[in-house]
Amino acid sequence: MRPLPVLLCRLVEGIMAFFNDNGGYSVFEWFSRSPGIIWRCMRRLCSLIVNALIPIRWRSNFESPEEPETNSEVNFPAISSPKDVEQSRGIGPPKRAADYNRDLTPKERQGCDRSVGESEEVVAQLTEDEDESEEDGGEFRVDSSDEFYCGYDSTWETEDQEPRCSGTRRPAAGHYKFRSFENAAKDMQNYRHDYPSLSKMSSWNESDDQPNLKFHLGLMPSVPDDAFIKDFHNDWYGDYNRLESGHSYIQWLFPLQEPGVNYQARTLTKDEIKDICQSSLALSNLLESYKLMLDFYGIELLNEQTGELTRALNWKARFNNLNSHTHNNLRITRILKCLGTLGYPHYQTHLVHFFLEETLVNRELPQIKDSVLNYFVFAVLDKRHRRSLIKFAYLNYDGKDEFVWCPKKIQMMWSRESASLQKAYL
Repeated sequence: MRPLPVLLCRLVEGIMAFFNDNGGYSVFEWFSRSPGIIWRCMRRLCSLIVNALIPIRWRSNFESPEEPETNSEVNFPAISSPKDVEQSRGIGPPKRAADYNRDLTPKERQGCDRSVGESEEVVAQLTEDEDESEEDGGEFRVDSSDEFYCGYDSTWETEDQEPRCSGTRRPAAGHYKFRSFENAAKDMQNYRHDYPSLSKMSSWNESDDQPNLKFHLGLMPSVPDDAFIKDFHNDWYGDYNRLESGHSYIQWLFPLQEPGVNYQARTLTKDEIKDICQSSLALSNLLESYKLMLDFYGIELLNEQTGELTRALNWKARFNNLNSHTHNNLRITRILKCLGTLGYPHYQTHLVHFFLEETLVNRELPQIKDSVLNYFVFAVLDKRHRRSLIKFAYLNYDGKDEFVWCPKKIQMMWSRESASLQKAYL
């Protein structure tokens, strides 16, 4: 048997002979006379490789089950008593975030009330921005030639415009932040438009046993944790190490029409969405699941009607966990999507605004900033709220030349508005 190098040489000689016998160029002459074609091919190949690697890298960062164990010493509330420490270790009954307020001094409670007032002011400001957006709807028309136009983002489309897909590459497309946003925008557009591809696969997606509905009604346990929904609410509440290290429960507590990392969980069906939204028990259980995860992230639900939020007393320890365990970004994206699908879309705006404020204004969560801007904001179903949240992000973003989550035309409009307001106050 001939060695492999000899066979390769014979193959190359055969190809060259074929080209010469057919009156064409030799292989080497063709390569030497076509540098432009080769260069374009190489650029295209590199572009495809980069586009393929970016989403893989993102998922490896956020979906990796091999996260470092959380140090139990950082899980204690900021104001700790021996009883609080015991409860943070999982000893004794779990203590709800709202229960901490009863232990506050009058001065501390006054500070908490002030944060509630600030939250109400934010909501009022968002409402004013929505009204302005409605009046100036024509101002939001953007052209695909805009430097930061993303064809997968329908935020700036008016009612008479159809969703468009990105076709040509603009200079901004080479910006790594814009490239990450564009990749995320595909996923978020698919969610906001209710997974249009699923309608073609309805027979595969629909199921008669409705496991997600039964779980939220307390009629069946999750798999593989073998826990009913009340078990999660009662036994897992405040057990931060358990919530951090587990990766199979989140798909049951917050089901979606798309699969997650737990292959034993079932995707949400259209019939289940309808039945869960019509069941007060299922919706109540979903709300308790939301409170469970808010406490895990160091957040407290102030108003169940509006969805207003504030920091929990143990927020420092929980924020440290969020910064060091970034796979929680994927969980929060799932929670936001589920809230929008299963009857709590008005909760989305408050949760996203909370994270925008903590990342851009208070700068307590720097490690999740990109996920907040790429994914959290664009999970908000209400287009007017989404525009207001992006405006808030832009006005509080350092280095506005790096802000890629909004077309340049809109950014310039907001900059002019901000400059006019500053002049008016001087």
